[in-house]
Amino acid sequence: MTDASPPRTPTNPTGRAPLRPDLIAGLTAAAVVLPKAMAYATVAGLPVAVGLYTALVPMAIYALLGSSRVLSVSSTTTLAILAGTQLGLAVPDGDPARLITATATLTLLVGAMLALAALLRLGFVANFISTPVLTGFKAGIGLVIVLDQLPKLLGIHIHKQGFFVDAASVVQQLPQTSAPTLLLALATFALLIGMERWRPHSPAPLVAVAGGIAASWLLGLQAQGVGIVGLIPQGLPAVTLPDPGLIADLAPGALGIALMSFTETIAAGRAFARPRDPPIDANRELIATGLANAGGALLGAMPAGGGTSQSAVVRSAGGRSQKASLVTAAAALATMALLAPLLGLLPNAVLAAIVIVYSVGLIEPAEFRAIRRVRTMEFRWALIACIGVLVFGTLKGIVVAIIVSMIGLASQTAHPRVSVIGRKRGADVLRPLSPEHPDDETFPGLLIVRPEGRLFFVNMLSVGEQIIARVVQYEPRVVVLDLSRVPDIEYSALQALVEGEQRLAERGITLWLAGLNPGVLEVVRHAGLDQRLGRERLLHNAREAIARWQAQPAAGTTG
Repeated sequence: MTDASPPRTPTNPTGRAPLRPDLIAGLTAAAVVLPKAMAYATVAGLPVAVGLYTALVPMAIYALLGSSRVLSVSSTTTLAILAGTQLGLAVPDGDPARLITATATLTLLVGAMLALAALLRLGFVANFISTPVLTGFKAGIGLVIVLDQLPKLLGIHIHKQGFFVDAASVVQQLPQTSAPTLLLALATFALLIGMERWRPHSPAPLVAVAGGIAASWLLGLQAQGVGIVGLIPQGLPAVTLPDPGLIADLAPGALGIALMSFTETIAAGRAFARPRDPPIDANRELIATGLANAGGALLGAMPAGGGTSQSAVVRSAGGRSQKASLVTAAAALATMALLAPLLGLLPNAVLAAIVIVYSVGLIEPAEFRAIRRVRTMEFRWALIACIGVLVFGTLKGIVVAIIVSMIGLASQTAHPRVSVIGRKRGADVLRPLSPEHPDDETFPGLLIVRPEGRLFFVNMLSVGEQIIARVVQYEPRVVVLDLSRVPDIEYSALQALVEGEQRLAERGITLWLAGLNPGVLEVVRHAGLDQRLGRERLLHNAREAIARWQAQPAAGTTG
C-alpha cells in the first residue's frame, strides 16, 4: 500500500512561512551589515555607534512598511559620504555634541522630504538620473571614499581641501606612514578579499572586526601608534532632538541625499525582486524610507537607504521576508547592549579597509566600456558626472549629475529621428532608407518622411529643418508626413506644421498626412487643419499614400 498523502510544504501548521530561513538570513546579514554600518559612520565623520543606530531603527521601520520582501535598509557608502560632506559644511569645527544634533536634523529632513514626495506621488523622480550618469556619479563617489580612507590606512593626517589637493597631500605625507597601521590594513585587505573570493557573501567583515579587536588587545596596538575607535556608549541610544536653526543650512544637502536614498532603494529593491514577489511600489518605498529616516533621526541615526550588497546577503542566505531585517535589527540592539566595550578596541585601519573593499565596487570600468561601446554621448555624460563629483564635491556632484541627465534628455528630444521611408523590393515592407538596404524602392515625385517621438516646442525647429533638407534633396511634388510614430503634437509644433504646409504650397508641393494617432487627429481637427487639407490628404497609413500616388498619371518607381 502506497502513501498517497501530499508532499510536505515548507509551512508550519498556521500556513505561514517558517521563521528559520529568515532567522539564519538575518543573523548572516547582521555579520556583514553591522561592521559595515560602523565603517560607514566613520566615512561620515561620526562615531561608530551611529552606524549601529542606523542598522537598528531605520531597518526595523522599513521592515514593517516597505514593499520589498528582502531589501535591507541601513547606511550605504554613497549616503555616508554625502552626509559627511553636508555635516562638515554645517559643523565646520567638528564639535561632537553639535555634530550629533546636526545628524539628527539632517536625517529628519531627509525623512520628511521622502514622506512629502510620497504624499505628492513623486515616485517617478527616481528616473530623473539616467543610468550612465548614475554610473559616473557613483564612480566619482567611490574615488572620493577611497582617497578619504587612505590616511587611516597609512596612519597619517591631512587637512581636507578637495579631492585633488587631498591626493597631493597624501603623497606628501607618505614618508610619515605608520608601519604597524599599514601592516594591519594590508592583513585586513588580504582577509576580506580572500574570503569574498572563495566564499562570497560570507561574514568577512565580522571576521575582520573580530581579528582587529583581538590584535588590538593582544598586541597592544594603540601603544604602537595604531588609532582605535575608542569609547562606544553602551546600551540604547538616547533621544536626540533636531535643531530648527540648522534646517536652512542642511536642507539643500538633505534634498540630494533624499534623492540618492530613494534611487538606491528602488534600484536595490527591483534588483532582488523575484517573479512571484509583490511589485515594488515606488510611492510606498518613499513613505517607508521616509518614516525609517524620520524615526531613526530621533535616536541618532544617519541617513539610510536600501543597500545592494546587504540585500544580496539576505537573498543568498535564504531570506524570504522582512523578518530577516527584524532579526538583523535585533542583532544590532544586542551588539549595543553587550559588545560596545569590545568594539572600542577596534583599529580605525580595519574599518578603513572594510570601507574601501566594499566601496571600490562603485567604480565600474566595465560599465564605462559597455556604455562607450553602445553610445559615445552617454559615455561622455558618465565621465562628466564622475569629474563633477571630483571637482565640485559630492553634493554639488548630484546637481551636476541631474543637470547632465536633463541635458541628455533635452538633447535626445530636441533632435528626434526623421527618416525617409522606402519599400523593400518585392515585399510589402516599409522601412527607413539606409546604406544597409540600397535596393529599397523609392517613388519619384513622392517623399515619405517619418518623425519619431512627441513633437513639441523643443524639437519642432529641428524636425522642420530635417524635413526641408529632405525636400531640397529629393525635389518631390508630394510630401507624405507619416505620423504613425508620433503620439502627440503640442500647440507650438502644430502651428509650425500649419506654417510648413503653407510654405510647401507656395513652392508647388502638396502635403499629405498619414498614420495619425487618435490624439494627433483630434489636435489636427481642433486646429482646423483637416478642413484645410481635405479628406483626400488625410490618409490611414503610408501604404495608402503610395497606392494613391501610383494610381495617378505619370507616377512610377525607381531603385
